[in-house]
Amino acid sequence: MPPVIITLRRGGGLRLRSLGNRPAEAEGSRPSNLGRRFSVQLLVTFQTPSRSDPPANAQGVGDLCERLLAIRQHVLDYENRLAWRIRQVHPAYAASARNLVHYLALRQLDLRPVQAELVRLGLSSLGHSHGFVTSNLDSVIGIVQSLRAASPPSRPFEPFVTYEASRALIERHTEALLGRRNRHRRVRIMVTLPDQSDCSTALMQALLESGMDCARINCARDDAAAWRALIGAVRLAQRQIGQPCRVLMDLAGPKLRTGTIAPGPAVVRWRPQRDELGRVVEPATIWLTPVEAPEEPPGPGTVVPVTGKWLRAVRPKDQITLRDARARRRVLTVTAALGRSRWAICDRTGYVTPGTRLRLNPASRRSRRPATGFVGDLPARPGRLLLHVGDQLVVTADPLPGENARFDANGHLLHPAHVACSLPQVLAEVRPGEKIWFDDGRIGGMVEEASPEQLLVRIEHAAATGSRLAADKGINLPDSRLSVRGLTEQDVQHLDFIARYADTVAMSFLRSADDVAQLQAELRRHGGSNLGIILKIETRSAMSDLPAILLTAMRSYPVGVMIARGDLAVELGFEELALAQEEILSMCEAAHLPTIWATHVLESLTKAGQPSRAELTDAAMSVRADCVMLNRGPYLVQAVQVLGRILTRASEHQRKAAALLAPLEIASASTEAPWGSSTPPDGSHYRVRLAVETPDLEPES
Repeated sequence: MPPVIITLRRGGGLRLRSLGNRPAEAEGSRPSNLGRRFSVQLLVTFQTPSRSDPPANAQGVGDLCERLLAIRQHVLDYENRLAWRIRQVHPAYAASARNLVHYLALRQLDLRPVQAELVRLGLSSLGHSHGFVTSNLDSVIGIVQSLRAASPPSRPFEPFVTYEASRALIERHTEALLGRRNRHRRVRIMVTLPDQSDCSTALMQALLESGMDCARINCARDDAAAWRALIGAVRLAQRQIGQPCRVLMDLAGPKLRTGTIAPGPAVVRWRPQRDELGRVVEPATIWLTPVEAPEEPPGPGTVVPVTGKWLRAVRPKDQITLRDARARRRVLTVTAALGRSRWAICDRTGYVTPGTRLRLNPASRRSRRPATGFVGDLPARPGRLLLHVGDQLVVTADPLPGENARFDANGHLLHPAHVACSLPQVLAEVRPGEKIWFDDGRIGGMVEEASPEQLLVRIEHAAATGSRLAADKGINLPDSRLSVRGLTEQDVQHLDFIARYADTVAMSFLRSADDVAQLQAELRRHGGSNLGIILKIETRSAMSDLPAILLTAMRSYPVGVMIARGDLAVELGFEELALAQEEILSMCEAAHLPTIWATHVLESLTKAGQPSRAELTDAAMSVRADCVMLNRGPYLVQAVQVLGRILTRASEHQRKAAALLAPLEIASASTEAPWGSSTPPDGSHYRVRLAVETPDLEPES
């Protein structure tokens, strides 16, 4: 790049003049002692034409135009083929269904070569035209045709959805489903309510004040009385604060789960806290309470029911000795008496079972108090199956309690572990060689043998030290074609309550458009046609049938889609989740349907009060949806507050799939770049500091 003279004109403005290979010199310069010096900082951009990207020629533009016109014709032909489906949607979705069909037609083609040509010309690549497909396509065609001096395209199916109309439609449909938007952010926050016993009006008020826009009730938990109390608390808090909040009731659906498992032993364990060297830093606390009339401990501690008459004689500073379930001697020191119960501490781990003998060692040797007491009845520990890679597991249609594997004295397998399935009819539809997952993908295996009575599974995925499978854990069969309907008999019974008390109903584990049609029919039968519908996409079959599911759902108004990433990841495989998530977001944006970003959002913060870095990034990315769902947890209020702040900030930089170029502070930071001797690369930016002689200007000028 040759040197350039930049002359500051006296009347204002700049003059730039190239000097070729001559050294740069100040035009009209004067001796430095005649004026004052000051510095001007300019941003100069140099663009050098690239030999690999020659200017577009008329022939190339003509070919591009023909390809774009062919794409447009394909889009309109596909609309004609699906016109009967478009005519069936609710009137509010007429334009949206049409645009969805246009988007589906567009995505049937490989547009990458065309996109590359459009980018070279500085035009829209069609990559962010989800909500206004044909309108954007026509605009691009018009510009390309103007480059070849051709006439603009004909538009026989006017009017198409424009950019402005697409934004208005998604806002209108989202408000109809989820309520008015928060004044600080576009994206709503949905909160899964805790159990009725943990939910109060004060908690509801705190959630609403923190930013909750929608309350979710999981119909797989509690009953109608508890749901009525939860909804009552929400409505009361709404009236007191004056802030609206929609109530969503989530149907349980045909969820496959593990059956009951035989309970474990009746045993209680206490354990002291130790440092990294194994030294006790805090002894275990034990709450000794009368077995005849047990009392709740006022703080954390291991509850051990004991003989009441013996316990009345126990005093602070007394010691209690015992042999635990492993025949190890343990000593408890009594620290306090509270009511009929006693606090004690122990610096060794202990396991006690019903009937364990307790010997009192009074602090006073002259005491004649009863020396022996006993541990009372203890609840059995929940049963769990221990599974390792390579183990066999039998999934049965028979609802017998599950049991661990049995071995003989020499360690030879007698009977593999077994567990029942909550929907035994699906076993007849499973084939050998298909995958099966348990507990949200924590345990996985391959079906080796299949019959209507049982499946023989070989475990292929488990923790190195073994994984434990409990009762009522999810079962996923991603490779199996199951004929299970989307609504269970229990779901249909719940629709009576939902139609009376809720604003929106969510459908779980749907598999096809027929499931959506079934829900619509049942809502009409139960007087719930006015309810909003949210479809939870969480199965492989629902993902495959998503276009038909959306067009069928759009016969009702309003409708939205929840991306249930937990089960969907298990069904598709964790590697495919990110791509599937993008496909759902894009297709719903084309249909102008609101999306809900769900599962494990700020999970660590909600459960333990401290988010992980990955969760914070995920929460920021959730701004691409229209609503974000939080699960229950003890730190729910804090999670709502943090999520609200993240969404407010992220909304400045992202709207749906499009990045918003808000000003960046770091982009304005001053940088110094030396010229060097080589020509700046294409598009390089330099800040140039110029020393300019200004004899006629005042210093402050």
